[in-house]
Amino acid sequence: MTSGSESSPSLNALFWGFSSVGLSGFGGVLPFARRMLVEERQWMTAADFNAQLGICQFLPGPNVVNLAVVVGKRYQGLPGAIVAPLGLLTGPVLIVLLLALLYDRYGGLPQAQGLLRGIAAVGCGLLFAMAWRMGMAIRQKPLFWPFTGLTVIAIALLRWPMPLVMIAGLLLAGGVAYWTLGRK
Repeated sequence: MTSGSESSPSLNALFWGFSSVGLSGFGGVLPFARRMLVEERQWMTAADFNAQLGICQFLPGPNVVNLAVVVGKRYQGLPGAIVAPLGLLTGPVLIVLLLALLYDRYGGLPQAQGLLRGIAAVGCGLLFAMAWRMGMAIRQKPLFWPFTGLTVIAIALLRWPMPLVMIAGLLLAGGVAYWTLGRK
């Protein structure tokens, strides 16, 4: 992974950078992570973000936590791999505990139910916005588009299980890379 900027972020910068991401939203922080890493702090390029996110999606656990570990490790080694996800998760864990107490007391109210439906709609919008930005970053790479289309068809239309699609995509991408590199 190459960074978008020359300087390496400190442990403090990693903690607070990922803390700002974690406090930006619930269930939809990946767009905020992309904005912080690529656009604001320029610790990664758009292509680096897409590549690292792709790897993180193959790993077990939440993608954005995996990404925090990868970025933290890249810049500050093992301490960074601990500090970045800690920054990402500390604030949200405390907020979720508080919200759980409030939901237990007020969750049955119609106003609370309406609020939750509105939050779900915002989360969907953030997900689509991030997908659009990632798509724009790969538009110069026409080889990526068939993989994207096949993945959407396999998951959304054919309802194939995610592990099967991931393994098939890995084998197909590996075959294409082998065939492409073998021809040079």
